[in-house]
Amino acid sequence: MRLDKYLKVSRIIKRRTLAKEVSDDGRVDVNGAIAKAGTVVKVGDRIKIRFGTRIVTYEVTDLREHVRKDEASLMYKLLEEEKIERDF
Repeated sequence: MRLDKYLKVSRIIKRRTLAKEVSDDGRVDVNGAIAKAGTVVKVGDRIKIRFGTRIVTYEVTDLREHVRKDEASLMYKLLEEEKIERDF
């Protein structure tokens, strides 16, 4: 499944267009490599996303195409969340 679609279906990012922008801006790593929106993700991959002053790491646990809201959190496991300092 494409990275941008996975981020939207799993509800890590609410809209696919925003997931595409975040990915194409270089703010997403998959297994340690910078990933674009079209990068294919598989079960077991680790996704690291920079959200402003936070870096959040997830592990892909499921790749269903359609998920109800209450099942979305079952598609990933939150591994780490770290706060970073911003230099201006």
